[in-house]
Amino acid sequence: MSGLIGKKIGMTSIFNAEGKNIPCTILEMGPCTVTQIKTVETDGYDALQLGFEDLKEKKVTQAIKGHFLKSNSVPKRKLVEFKNFPTIHQLGDQISVTHFEEGEFVDVSAKSKGKGFQGVVKKHGFSGVGDASHGQHNRERAPGSIGAASDPSRVFKGMKMAGQTGNQKVKVLNLKVLKIITEKNLMLLKGSVPGHNNTYVTVRK
Repeated sequence: MSGLIGKKIGMTSIFNAEGKNIPCTILEMGPCTVTQIKTVETDGYDALQLGFEDLKEKKVTQAIKGHFLKSNSVPKRKLVEFKNFPTIHQLGDQISVTHFEEGEFVDVSAKSKGKGFQGVVKKHGFSGVGDASHGQHNRERAPGSIGAASDPSRVFKGMKMAGQTGNQKVKVLNLKVLKIITEKNLMLLKGSVPGHNNTYVTVRK
């Protein structure tokens, strides 16, 4: 699947031809630089490595700097590989938001918002252990029993319990491209995209 690397700018809404207000997410897509071309002969598979957003050279090692010199590119902050690119590119080529078309559907991957350590009510939608009456005390948000007694004498893996919530890679499928603003490298997608503003996103089609 071919695609591009971008950054989430925020959300807004636009009106369609029927006058309906549609919520959408604004993404800054590219321009991305082709930093490496992988082939079956050298790497065992075909892929394009794209880089997005310049990084100061003093923040990278000499080895990484040499990797970008091969494509005559400045170091990039975000690198992603894409397989099955439909067009042929050379090292150093720039791929912009014009790679996409209005009306097509794309898949978006990004890290979701981190919500820290959360209990079972917020993390899994538990309803708590009964009401506050009949002698119950501070049990409204408790997880309840987590396993059996002497048999099997353990808690099964995957038990829904309290813990870290969010901050995970999430992919949203089939979001419609509503509008492309070429001069500003912006793309408007229908609906919401994972992550906070300025989160790096990968859009594939």
